[in-house]
Amino acid sequence: MSIRVGMVSFWHVHAWDYAKQAQEHPDTIITAVWDEDARRGREAAERLGVPYMDSLGELLNRNDIDGVIVDTPTNMHREVMLAAAQAGKHIFTEKVLAATRQDADDILQEVNKQHLKLTVSLPRLNDGYTLTIQDILDRKWLGKITTVRVRLSHNGATAGWLPEHFYKLDQCQGGALIDLGCHPMYLTNLFLGEPVTGVSANFGYVTGREVEDNAVVTLFTASGAIGVVEAGFVNSHSPFSIEVHGTDGTLLYGTPEAKLLLRTSAEAEGLDPLPEQAWAELPLKPNRESAFEQWIDHIQSGTAAETNIMIAAQLTSLMEAANRSAAEKQVVWL
Repeated sequence: MSIRVGMVSFWHVHAWDYAKQAQEHPDTIITAVWDEDARRGREAAERLGVPYMDSLGELLNRNDIDGVIVDTPTNMHREVMLAAAQAGKHIFTEKVLAATRQDADDILQEVNKQHLKLTVSLPRLNDGYTLTIQDILDRKWLGKITTVRVRLSHNGATAGWLPEHFYKLDQCQGGALIDLGCHPMYLTNLFLGEPVTGVSANFGYVTGREVEDNAVVTLFTASGAIGVVEAGFVNSHSPFSIEVHGTDGTLLYGTPEAKLLLRTSAEAEGLDPLPEQAWAELPLKPNRESAFEQWIDHIQSGTAAETNIMIAAQLTSLMEAANRSAAEKQVVWL
C-alpha cells in the first residue's frame, strides 16, 4: 500500500532530507506541498513536480494525502499538528515535538484520539553506536552508572552556513540547545537509565544573537548520577562524543574517531578478559531503520512508535526545563 505524503513547510534544514527519503521509499509518494512562506513552498513544489496549496487547510482536505511531514518553525508545531491530526493525517516531524510539555501533550492526545501514527525524527537513537552502548549498559559492564556526558557542536554561527532564521527566538523557541542539543539531550537521558529529577542550564551568546549559540546543561537524578549535555553553533572541529562512566568501567565514543572504547573491571560475559588499564575497541552494531522508515512501517502495520514518542515527550520536558533554568538562573526541579 502506497502512503501519500504532503510536505508541510521547508523551514527546517532537514526538510529536503525527509523529502528525499519519501521519494526513495518504495511505498511513499509526495502529492502536495504547503509552506508558511509561499515563495519557498512554490519553489519546492515546482522542484518536486507536485501542486502547491495556498493554505494548510487546503492541503489537509485533500483525499490523496494519508500523512504529512511537518518541518515548520517550532512555534507552529502545536497548531499545525493538531490541524493535521483533526484532519486524520498521520504525522512525521522534526524534533522537538513541541516547545512545551503542555503543547506536546495536546498533540499526543489528539493523535491518540484520532488513532493516527506519529513518529518524531530522533535519528541518533537508531545509530549503531547507540544500540551498542545500550547493549553494554544492559549487560552491566560498567556497573552502576554515575556520569553521562554527550557533546554535539558545529560552527554554523561563526562560519555563517546556518540559515538566519535559526537565530529567531520566536520561531525556534531557543537556539543551539533546542536544535542541535536535542540529540545529546535525548541520548544523555537514555543512557542515565533513570528519571531526571533536576535540570540546570547555562547559555552563552558568543555571536550576540537573540538565541544562545553555546549551551551546557546538567541533569540530576535521585541516585546521584549526573548527565552533562553540551551543544553549540560556535565550535570548530568539535567531535560528536559520548562518555558513560560507572562504578566498574567507562566507555568512550567519538573522541575523536568514530570508534567505541571500553574499559571495565567487571566480569563481562562475551568479552575477553582485559589486561589491567587496557581499553578494548568494540565493533558497532548496524544502524536500525530510520525514523522515517519506522513511521511508514507503523502506518502499514497498525503499530505505534511507543518508545520514540515516550523519548520525544521526555525531550520536550527537559528542553522546557533547561530554557526555564537558563532564564531564571537556578536549578529547575522536576
